[in-house]
Amino acid sequence: MSLLEKSGAEIDAIIARYPQKRSAVLPLLYLAQDEYGYLTDAAVREVAAILDLPPTDVFEVAGFYSLLYEQPVGRWVLQVCDDVPCTFCGAEELIATIQERLGITVDQTTADGMFTLQRVKCLADCNHAPLLQANLEYHRDLTTPQQVDQLLAALRRRAESGEKLSISGRYAEQ
Repeated sequence: MSLLEKSGAEIDAIIARYPQKRSAVLPLLYLAQDEYGYLTDAAVREVAAILDLPPTDVFEVAGFYSLLYEQPVGRWVLQVCDDVPCTFCGAEELIATIQERLGITVDQTTADGMFTLQRVKCLADCNHAPLLQANLEYHRDLTTPQQVDQLLAALRRRAESGEKLSISGRYAEQ
């Protein structure tokens, strides 16, 4: 079933928010990513067709934004800031703890598809370093392994509860 068939009303509502149809490209890419788990070539072409745009225009957008994924990721994308302030405050230790707890390394996804771990630059909350962003939700001052264990357990519970999750932050405004 196509994106248009699955989410036609939502797509119409998104497009209606913009004076030019092409301006809806980013929200529709987020919608496609949440539907398919990541942006396949077919998904990008589908968004281009919905917006009557050349596929190249949409591929350019998809390739630019770091929250748009071209490979499968977990239900939770854990992004740890490793910029200077976070590193001085324990980012490397946080990354090491997460890797140990999940049995993965950076840029890998757990076997159950629950978590993907990534390093990122500056999440702009230096006074709460080290900082982790999970699907655009900030988790601050993560300085102990116990805090990491609690966070991972809470995120797993949320995913298993049936809560709508968005790796692109699509539901962050709602």
